[in-house]
Amino acid sequence: MTAFLTSLIFVVLAEMGDKTQLLAMAFACRYRWQTVMWAVFWATAVNHLLAAAAGNYLATVVPMEYIKVAAAASFIIFGLWTLRGDTLHGEDKRFQFSPFWTVAIAFFIAEMGDKTQLATIALAVKYNTVFTVWMGTTLGMLISNAIGIIIGIVMGKHIPEKFMKWFAALTFIGFGIYGLYEALPKHVWNPAIVAVGIILLLISIYFLSRINRQKNSKSPVCERE
Repeated sequence: MTAFLTSLIFVVLAEMGDKTQLLAMAFACRYRWQTVMWAVFWATAVNHLLAAAAGNYLATVVPMEYIKVAAAASFIIFGLWTLRGDTLHGEDKRFQFSPFWTVAIAFFIAEMGDKTQLATIALAVKYNTVFTVWMGTTLGMLISNAIGIIIGIVMGKHIPEKFMKWFAALTFIGFGIYGLYEALPKHVWNPAIVAVGIILLLISIYFLSRINRQKNSKSPVCERE
C-alpha cells in the first residue's frame, strides 16, 4: 500500500504542468475528452509497465546500497526538473491517425524519457515491486490529466501552475534529501559537505526558476479558428 500511495501522489504532483499534461489538454481541445482519457490510460499503462519492470530488474542486478543512493538523488533531479517547466513543441500535431491512436501514440512517445516515466523506474527500484508501482503511477497520470482537462478546458481556467510546481518540486527534493540521509554513511554528512550541497541546491533552484519564468509557459487553452 505504501508503494501504491507514494507512486500515485508523486506522479500526480510531478505531472502538474508537465509536458504530457499539456499535451492531454491540447488534445482535449480537438477531440472528445473521453477519447483523450482512454488513450492516455492505455499509453500510460503500457509505458509505465515497461518502466516499472525495468526498475524492478535493476533492483536485482545492482547492489542495494547503490540503488538507494541513485534513487534518492534522482528525486532531487526530478524536483529541479519540475522547476524548469515544460512546453509543447508541436507534439499534438505530429500524428494524423484516428483520434484515439493519434493521442495514444503521441502520448506514449512524449512520455519516453519524461520525468514521470523515470520516476516510475526510480519508484520500482526503491520499492522493488512492479504491480503496485505500475498501478499507482498509472492512476496518478489519469488523475492529473483529468484535473488538467477539467480545469483547463471544461472550466476554461488555468491550473495554479506556479504553486503546483513549487509544491511538487519541494516535495521531490525533500524526499530525495531524506533518502540520501538514510542511504549514505553518517560520516559523509559533515558541515562542509552539507553547506556546499545546500549552496549548490539553492543556486540550481534559483537559475531553474528563472528559466521557468522566462518561458512563461501556461496551460494551453483551446485554439479558436
